[in-house]
Amino acid sequence: MESFEQLRRITLAKQGLLSEVEPDDGLQATKLVIEHLGYVQIDTLSVVERAHNHVLWSRVPSYNPDYLNQLITEQSIFEYWYHAAAYLPMQDYRYALIQMNSIRNGENRYFQSTQTKMMKDVLAQVRSEGPLRLRDIDKKGGSEGSWWSYGPGKRAVENLFMRGELMVCKRNGMEKVYDLPERCLPSSLDVSTPSLSEYAEYLFNTTKRAHGVFNWKQLVHLRPGKPLRETMRQLLNDHIQAGDITVVKHGKGKELYVDTQTFEQPIACKNQVKILSPFDNLVIHRERLSELFGFDYKIECYVAQDKRKYGYFCLPILFGDQLVGRVDCKAHRSEQRFEVLSLHLEDLKFDREEFFSLLIKELEKFAGFNGCPILDKKVVDKSYRKQLALSA
Repeated sequence: MESFEQLRRITLAKQGLLSEVEPDDGLQATKLVIEHLGYVQIDTLSVVERAHNHVLWSRVPSYNPDYLNQLITEQSIFEYWYHAAAYLPMQDYRYALIQMNSIRNGENRYFQSTQTKMMKDVLAQVRSEGPLRLRDIDKKGGSEGSWWSYGPGKRAVENLFMRGELMVCKRNGMEKVYDLPERCLPSSLDVSTPSLSEYAEYLFNTTKRAHGVFNWKQLVHLRPGKPLRETMRQLLNDHIQAGDITVVKHGKGKELYVDTQTFEQPIACKNQVKILSPFDNLVIHRERLSELFGFDYKIECYVAQDKRKYGYFCLPILFGDQLVGRVDCKAHRSEQRFEVLSLHLEDLKFDREEFFSLLIKELEKFAGFNGCPILDKKVVDKSYRKQLALSA
């Protein structure tokens, strides 16, 4: 359907995946991308470069992982929770207070406070001794590991973080360093708690700005509570009536909501290949992904090995305005070798000759980003020969 081609291009343009940011100032570009997307999810899996770095590299060619610590030090971004652990723009800090306050009030069953004394002790230690790593938690009495070995110290720190009483002030690799919010937040920052309507407007505007095309589930993704949903529904209806949101119906009465301003504008889309993270903002909402791209995606690292279809860490492949396949890769960093383990293409019409040429170039760049100058592409070469034989 022609309109769906336009919808795909709108969301790709809004996601910053149709054109790359100029590499003149990679640090500033990284800051702008995080502010535009609203969040970048943090993930610890390192089969290939970790998700937060992968997502930013896909949009900022000159991206350097050190930028995140620099931006935290500059108080331009912070770590907290969006629908998962994430880097967020500092300008949006007040909207995180909603969840922080709910946890402080005991409304979140995952972060019930059962280590009150330990939490007080940890805060006292940070106040008197400065930033804290989990490995630095007090080991009074000389027992090896003490709090760390048994877990309550770690849980106390995590609770304090989720309550907003500690913040991550930097990372050493994936090791977090914590400090007090008053040492991490800009003095001029608005830290007033937003009203329910302000919070709904923030979620709506973030989704509209970063995606351009969205569904109802995406607007309220993992946001509990009937009051928020009712407020969001009214807000959405108001935007529809005002004409700045267009409703597109598809399937069995399903609706997609589109930024009207971009709906009628032609969007150019050159044929380029991008290998995306499983946690990329484009693909994280699986139902909308299927509706827009006809791409049913599931990361299989959480699936039993004998039930995997595409591989442990299969990455979606974007070609032009279509998701045309997935590639399973592994960075063997000690060998400086980047291995393509499997390649699966969708049954779609696209120029396979051009695709394979661009795919090799993208894999070479991605391998370099992973610190692996050697690209093991035997699987890709085999797939290319097979495609040539099929088209002969």
